[in-house]
Amino acid sequence: MKVYVSADMEGVTGLVDAEDVQPPGRDYERGRVLMTQDVNAAIRGAYAAGATAVLVNDAHGPMRNLLPDLLDPRARLIKGRPKPMGMIEGLTSEYEATVCIGFHARAGVLGVLSHSFMGHEIEDIWLDDQLTGEIGLLHAASAAYGVPVALLTGDDTACDEMKSWDPTVATVPVKFAKDRFAAQLVPVAESHESIETTAAQALRSLSPSDAPPGPRTLTVRWQSASVASHLTAIPGVERRDDRTVTVEGDMLQLYRLFNLFLRVCTAVTSNPPYC
Repeated sequence: MKVYVSADMEGVTGLVDAEDVQPPGRDYERGRVLMTQDVNAAIRGAYAAGATAVLVNDAHGPMRNLLPDLLDPRARLIKGRPKPMGMIEGLTSEYEATVCIGFHARAGVLGVLSHSFMGHEIEDIWLDDQLTGEIGLLHAASAAYGVPVALLTGDDTACDEMKSWDPTVATVPVKFAKDRFAAQLVPVAESHESIETTAAQALRSLSPSDAPPGPRTLTVRWQSASVASHLTAIPGVERRDDRTVTVEGDMLQLYRLFNLFLRVCTAVTSNPPYC
């Protein structure tokens, strides 16, 4: 069994603030250790369930957060950016399960460090008519490969968001949101034990993942009308209003195109995340 791990950081055990997850934050280096430990717990669970290979994609921010020398040596790591497929770089139909570690809720939800990809630059995302964020888009793209999401870890709001997309996905809440930058934490050792045991259980009892047939529609509402204006230069992208663009296509094409949207937005704006 080949297992794919996408590792974000905002939903990692013990982390609640931008200083924990962004260089050169005063607690960022400690956050990198905690992120690597959460991923290692999932890797241990995967091998306990019979995994023959585990690929980990560092999916947060600069995508250079995980510490290779502390990572379980049985896993392989994708590190750095840019990546054409961003948070699912390296995922293919050869994998039998996707595991999401350290994820967070979408923009507009009162979860720890909640946002959708770019801080306040993205106000809302819809896949077809459903509001989504990083969790929903990753789930849909993984399903398009025919790979079920087995597990998600993060705060309780992120876990609830995943359950609203797919109730068969196992979740591990490693903290409980009190506000956007505050949470009640699960003790580190307890969190790691839960991640490891739940990953093993989830991978032993996978549910098939069926993607909806036909093209999907992706709609993004930006904070800046300038971003929307620039994106209309991409063939197929239409503007619904000054700040909202929409495009139709195959789910995997849309996911790759959305990563291009993010690069255009970065070039057009210079706002920091979490504002």
